[in-house]
Amino acid sequence: MQLDDVLADLSAENAELDLLVGGLRADDWATPTPAEGWTIAHQIAHLAWTDEASRLAATDPAEFEAESQKAMANPAGFVEDGATELATLPPGELLAYWRETRGELPAALRAVPAGEKVLWFGPPMSPTSMATARLMETWAHGQDVADALGVQRQPTSRLKHVAHLAVRTRNFAYLLNDRPPPPEEFHVELRGPDGDRWSWGPEDAEQRVSGAALDFCLLATQRRHRDDLDVQAVGAAADEWLGIIQAFAGMPGKGRERGQFA
Repeated sequence: MQLDDVLADLSAENAELDLLVGGLRADDWATPTPAEGWTIAHQIAHLAWTDEASRLAATDPAEFEAESQKAMANPAGFVEDGATELATLPPGELLAYWRETRGELPAALRAVPAGEKVLWFGPPMSPTSMATARLMETWAHGQDVADALGVQRQPTSRLKHVAHLAVRTRNFAYLLNDRPPPPEEFHVELRGPDGDRWSWGPEDAEQRVSGAALDFCLLATQRRHRDDLDVQAVGAAADEWLGIIQAFAGMPGKGRERGQFA
């Protein structure tokens, strides 16, 4: 995908989430979400904080490097701290800030010189990869908001970005769990929301994953328990991967309980 294509889908993902929260009453922002200790305000605050960090990384690498060094003083909690601080804003101000930060990010990523990567708290990323990561997080935290509000979202073809990121970060998930990544490639084949086929990896691979794209993305972002999803593995290594898969940076989370959203 080209950067402009990913940015267009990121904008659409943001707009869909905005429809969920834009009309909420002030007290609704304190509604708990499935993420332990996080309200709807925390979810939007986290997105705003990360969008702003992404913009800073793209436009002022030296300043971002300085800020990231401060963050590394609390590597396990700086993301949580950022969300908690912004979540104290009055809902109207938080909503406006999120709209501002997400609105500034596309131009910042487009302005990155060709061939250069954007610094991040993990490995540097291309602008396209950064936009893909922002879309994944927006979709995943949007799922938390939808679950808190009891809203059933309709899956879209934008899920392909989330699935692609999950496949690309396979080895990262192993390393986070102190396990050696398998040497062989896997074949992943998913059914998109419109019935089309999405696939990655060699067609003749012995280790295989298949299922519904939505369910694969819910698993990769740890928004549903594996037992509640239509995702299958063939091969011991593929089965192991589905037990530790995560498309997001940071330490592995607890995920969701089996049957929590039945």
